[in-house]
Amino acid sequence: MEYELILLAAGQGKRMQLKKNKIWLEIGGKPLFMHSLALFLADERCKQIILVCREEEQSELRSVLKRDMKTYSDRITLVSGGAERQWSVGCGLDHCSGERPILIHDGARPFLDKVVVERILICLTQSDAVICGVPAKDTIKRVKQGVVVETPDRSELWQVQTPQGFQPNVIKLAHKIAKKEKYLGTDDASLVEYIGKRVEMVEGSYHNIKLTTPDDIVIAKAILKARRGDRA
Repeated sequence: MEYELILLAAGQGKRMQLKKNKIWLEIGGKPLFMHSLALFLADERCKQIILVCREEEQSELRSVLKRDMKTYSDRITLVSGGAERQWSVGCGLDHCSGERPILIHDGARPFLDKVVVERILICLTQSDAVICGVPAKDTIKRVKQGVVVETPDRSELWQVQTPQGFQPNVIKLAHKIAKKEKYLGTDDASLVEYIGKRVEMVEGSYHNIKLTTPDDIVIAKAILKARRGDRA
């Protein structure tokens, strides 16, 4: 199945305690976003990659992509993002053809496995929306003002990851309605849920972490070492 990708790289480094966009953080000798970018560039079914980034970083991104001939491709389009993640995705959707399913992935998740992508694409052949995730390992408590008010059934709780996949008409409609009604969701799937559409879940990977805080760097290095062996 042919598809298009929106790769989000317009974040900041506040929670990572950086003075720059965390996508420039290097893991295994490459910036975070380059790991995922390489995976999708290697997939010939991925016909277009919308790289959503900060406007002031586009020049630097182009230089990096052109310098790395294995990474540079005319399939990549740079698009300026918005102040919120949801708005950045909306900017990316404006540049999608509308003819193919769309995957949306966080550039700060460098350890995506192609097996997970395959699961999403297979499910998308019969679904409007597909997300990936892993069962929650810990007991989760719902807390208000420092007091536990509920302990949800852990067997029903999943930690949601990206990529998330959608039929183009569904995700574009979801974003259009969310914008009109000023609804800000926690992820793209929540916008699809908001308009009453069914969202399927497939198994992700516990390695598919999002690097958000300094502690995540330690975990990322351990994952990389496990993948590469003692060479990392």
